[in-house]
Amino acid sequence: MAALKEKRTCGRRCEDFGRFVWDSDEGKLMGRTPEKWVYISLYYAAFYVVMTGLFCLAIWTLMYTLDPYAPDYQDRLKSPGVMVWPDTYGEEVIEITYNTSNKDSWMKMTNILNEFLKPYNDTTQLECNTYNCTKGKYFIQKTFTAPHHTKWACPFTQSMLGACSGFEDPTFGYNCSMPCVIIKMNRIINFLPTNQTELPPYVNCTILEGEENVAKIEYFPDNGVMDRSYFPYYGRLAQPSYVNPLVAVRFNLVGEKHAKIQCRVVSHKISYENFHDPYEGKVIFYLKALK
Repeated sequence: MAALKEKRTCGRRCEDFGRFVWDSDEGKLMGRTPEKWVYISLYYAAFYVVMTGLFCLAIWTLMYTLDPYAPDYQDRLKSPGVMVWPDTYGEEVIEITYNTSNKDSWMKMTNILNEFLKPYNDTTQLECNTYNCTKGKYFIQKTFTAPHHTKWACPFTQSMLGACSGFEDPTFGYNCSMPCVIIKMNRIINFLPTNQTELPPYVNCTILEGEENVAKIEYFPDNGVMDRSYFPYYGRLAQPSYVNPLVAVRFNLVGEKHAKIQCRVVSHKISYENFHDPYEGKVIFYLKALK
């Protein structure tokens, strides 16, 4: 029979480990002589210095070629999305439902709109955006002529929303059956919604269901136009004080006071029939006034 392997004691194990750490007979530290430790340390130091240098060079090259004012790839957004406020978005549909006899109900809608319109305050806009824009003409800027190496932005003030600004009626019509909704088109850098010879983009709302329950539709500014002077948008860094042009729509609800509505931004360059993106170029929502 093969001899049983001798079992090492704890003391023997400690002695072997100590010899591994420092072998005085061969002058080795952890299996290598000091000379070899110097060589391997220099090798790894040089290796990591070279790797760090290559990594820094790659990052510098990437940052040097990037434009900080615009993303390199924008092919996924050919047409802007459209949103509606009050933004009571559900899982699948947008339902703007309120109770005219319940103050908490219609005050909720009022508060949402007041919060949304804070950046559009007349005083704030006129202080931030002092440039006199030419209405009806695209505001093309090839250089950074505004302070702090930025570009100018045209002011859009809350008062431009007329009867839906919250000034004439602080409740935005939600204490009765004439509620206002605000339509906003999302931003796309350098996007021009029309050609110079075409009509400017405008909002058009149609009743999909419950047409008999809507007696009148009004648009603010007039005709629901988004003036060309707010385009193109050059990005947050280039235009830090830019705000989206808005269109407010007021509905006069009658009868059963509920309807399914589609509001579309009409323009030759804005598509709205994308099955995979229901918010591209349009927004569909339900509007209902309870009592």
